[in-house]
Amino acid sequence: MFRVQVPDQDAPDMERAHDFNFDLAVLGGGSGGLACAKEAAKHGAKVVVFDFVQPTPLKTTWGLGGTCLNVGCIPKKLMHTASIYGELAEDAQLYGWNLTKNSHDWDRMVGNIQNHIKAQNWKIRVDLRDKNVTYYNEYATFVDKHTVKSVNKRGAERTVTADKFVLAMGGRPNYPDVPGAQDYAITSDDIFSLKYHPGKTLCVGASYISLECAGFLNGLGIDTTVMVRSILLRGFDKDCSEKIGGYMEQCGVKFLRPCVPNKIECVKEATDSSAPELRVSFTQNGEEKSDIFNTVLFAIGRKPLTDKINPGAIGLKYDPNGKIPVTEEELTNVDNVYAIGDLLNAPELTPLAIQSGRLLAKRLYAGSKILTDYVNVPTTVFTPLEYGSVGLSEDAAIAKYGEENVEVYHTKHTPTEQVVREASALEGYNYAKLICNRADNERVVGLHYLGPNAGEITGGFGLGLIMGATKSDFDRLVGIHPTSSEVFTTMNITRRSGQSIDVEDC
Repeated sequence: MFRVQVPDQDAPDMERAHDFNFDLAVLGGGSGGLACAKEAAKHGAKVVVFDFVQPTPLKTTWGLGGTCLNVGCIPKKLMHTASIYGELAEDAQLYGWNLTKNSHDWDRMVGNIQNHIKAQNWKIRVDLRDKNVTYYNEYATFVDKHTVKSVNKRGAERTVTADKFVLAMGGRPNYPDVPGAQDYAITSDDIFSLKYHPGKTLCVGASYISLECAGFLNGLGIDTTVMVRSILLRGFDKDCSEKIGGYMEQCGVKFLRPCVPNKIECVKEATDSSAPELRVSFTQNGEEKSDIFNTVLFAIGRKPLTDKINPGAIGLKYDPNGKIPVTEEELTNVDNVYAIGDLLNAPELTPLAIQSGRLLAKRLYAGSKILTDYVNVPTTVFTPLEYGSVGLSEDAAIAKYGEENVEVYHTKHTPTEQVVREASALEGYNYAKLICNRADNERVVGLHYLGPNAGEITGGFGLGLIMGATKSDFDRLVGIHPTSSEVFTTMNITRRSGQSIDVEDC
């Protein structure tokens, strides 16, 4: 059987009680899969990673590293930053800088972002080699519970056996059952490497991906519309979600709601350097309408790739939405097959997948007993008004503890760096709130923040919620002045009181 190794020591070859090619095979080269593979190899396991990206309908593909690096968190944050620089350039003039207003260069931005991503793709391959993890750029499917068959881009096949498998394939964006959707529309898999300027853009969906894309496109000076079927940011705090929508409208983003698309037709074909012209027919409030857009981006959710690995060959059970119900944390119903990341019914977040992968590898090969904590996971939505949250939304807290036991402390705030701006319709949207359980010494069960640097602020306070911080703990903390995070240490107005949350400068 496997010999347990001390985690921080160089691990010698393991004693094996099997004759398979590998101890562990990981299907998927994204953040979670790579973390799991490298951690397992660190503790002496012989590991292989299979990763292969099927091209999008627009023929977009990418390298090793998964969604986050290639078509998710990293390029999203970089384009979000690009749009913020435009806003800061205007602010800079109020601080005395004499700047010449320049137009934005889409091609240059995309080129620099893609160069960064390609460099990271190569670094990951080198890192796997240095850590003795075998990597195959091949698409693997199950033959039986210890065997996969893989195929590369040339059609060459390979058969590999392994003692254990970790499923970490993640998911891909959904397309709606709408005529012309897959022929003419794009998704977030395409936008970050789009070879032509997107022009007038329609973002379909109210997910954080849709709103983030709409936000940075509008910030880059692009005519942007968001089509919403019902509510914004389902699953997030409603109060904050609607404030984000209001802020984006004030910034110039147009919203069609409630609205659904019916058909997409091509009026003019795209070229290598120019966007197409697309007629989108849609229903808004029962009325049939249409409009012309250059780019239509669908962001209506993602589906795990569970059904693409021949799950029937091993009897793998999964839900209709592709998610895998797990037992004993990440073990599937197949006794040597595990699942992590976006395949689970858990928040679809890169750091969570990484932690899940590492802890799983430590339990399998280093004798650890530590499980992943899926509660109080901080996250940030990088919309123009950034939104950070950790813990429960207000509605979820009321549903769990009862309205009589939920106390909400909240306040508006003006970030110091924005006080030199002229009064505008954008004022009053920066917002923060703590959601507390009155029946448990006002333990903080939810923290929500709208404003600059939301990720940094929320990530720091997240530790407090994990450790069971109460409202009095936040009151005892001396805030850093003058920062936006300071507002969490000075809140004294509750929603229950009905008092105004407009605050004066210090």
